[in-house]
Amino acid sequence: MHNRVKILVVEDEMIIGAKISMYLSSLGYEVTGVLPRGEEVLNHVKEDTPDIIILDVHLKGKMDGIETAACIEQYYQIPVIYLTANTDNTTFNRARATRPAAFISKPFKKLDLQRAIELTISRMGNPGANIITVADTREEEPSILNDRIFVRYKEKMVKIMIADILYIEAERNYSRICTTDKEYLLAITLKAIEEKFPGNLFQRIHRSYFINLRWVEAVAEDHVIIAQKAIPVSENMKGHLMQHLQKL
Repeated sequence: MHNRVKILVVEDEMIIGAKISMYLSSLGYEVTGVLPRGEEVLNHVKEDTPDIIILDVHLKGKMDGIETAACIEQYYQIPVIYLTANTDNTTFNRARATRPAAFISKPFKKLDLQRAIELTISRMGNPGANIITVADTREEEPSILNDRIFVRYKEKMVKIMIADILYIEAERNYSRICTTDKEYLLAITLKAIEEKFPGNLFQRIHRSYFINLRWVEAVAEDHVIIAQKAIPVSENMKGHLMQHLQKL
């Protein structure tokens, strides 16, 4: 499953753009491109939509970074991290009006980039959207949004689309998220996850299991089959399960 966080870099100084790309790759992110002009961004985003855009405020060409961000906002909901250097108050206020996720001042370090990205991930989502912050076994803070979850896995932030989750299993105060090819252990209760996940797609069928209804292959007397795994169904929850399955 492809789950790396995708980032587009828009920077007209190609040495800086290459440096950012190198940093991002070393942090485990996928760079969808390094573009020098704002005019190129929309076509690129249409073909390969990133999760985050790193955008220089002072771009050369017909559109500066702020105009580019405003244009992106008209068509997409992609968080923008601005790169700034010696920005005057007028320019800063223009940039702030586009509601960026973060600012990075030039010159910057790899750690500055890493922190800005992780801060952006933790703040993703529209105001009022279903977003919660949780901690994994190392007390990091991945985020759950309406359609995806970002978690730290092997020292990098990865993206899991909620629709790709098979089921979630409770292990005391932890929850094990099981996808088709990986498992992720989070320090959050199953009840807390259940309250935030889409009810039309997921259902609690047992005190220890919360399943993606679209992955159900068969329903037996006391269990369901998902990816060749038998998952128990509580007697008092089976009726609700059958009702939801009939609606799919």
